[in-house]
Amino acid sequence: GTSISFGSIVTFANTSTTVGSVVYDTNSDKAVIAYLDNDNSSGSGTAIVGTISGTSVSFGSEAVFQSGQIGTVKAAFDSTSNKIVFAYSNTASDSEHGYAIVGTVSGTSISFGSSAEFENAQVKEIAAIYDPNSNKTVIAYSDWGNSRYGTAIVATVSGTSISFGSAAIFESARITNTCGVFDPDTNKVVIAYTDTGNSSYGTVVVSTVSSTSISFGPPVVFES
Repeated sequence: GTSISFGSIVTFANTSTTVGSVVYDTNSDKAVIAYLDNDNSSGSGTAIVGTISGTSVSFGSEAVFQSGQIGTVKAAFDSTSNKIVFAYSNTASDSEHGYAIVGTVSGTSISFGSSAEFENAQVKEIAAIYDPNSNKTVIAYSDWGNSRYGTAIVATVSGTSISFGSAAIFESARITNTCGVFDPDTNKVVIAYTDTGNSSYGTVVVSTVSSTSISFGPPVVFES
């Protein structure tokens, strides 16, 4: 109805953490939490697999996908390849450049391919959205190497590898609070954000993925 109830709280990491994303893997019927392990090199990129049974949840062993500190991480499940795409900023070795890596869930474990750079500059405010119409993942972010403009790029998964098209700007101003969702009725990816170049108004843009490219309609303010 209009009520919600909860099971018991379960600890998934006995360390200080900053959770970046939770994603459901429909192939393995598992939930994956991606987070910064703040007690491991001040924030190593880490993931753990959760299994739900009734109102309980249990976890496998944590796995590190980026040793050393990362800035943030977002994840999306690719239902075509049955992989999870993790998009993150690499603070440890690359001044928060944008990277992505592919994760594979097997039982209660997760393993990773090799990371690949999608933006050769500092990135923040990352969002990851899977588009099942094009079988691609869209990574939206604030490009600090280009005036913090709102930018997006299309990622393609092949096995445990990931590659990218060309980055495209959807907002020629600084953005924050990026998030997104796929609209199955129109086969579009909707990106919402705070447009700091327009009085920090809540703004949304509709995007279309074609092969490895992405295009956008005009930004629309939803909250002024």
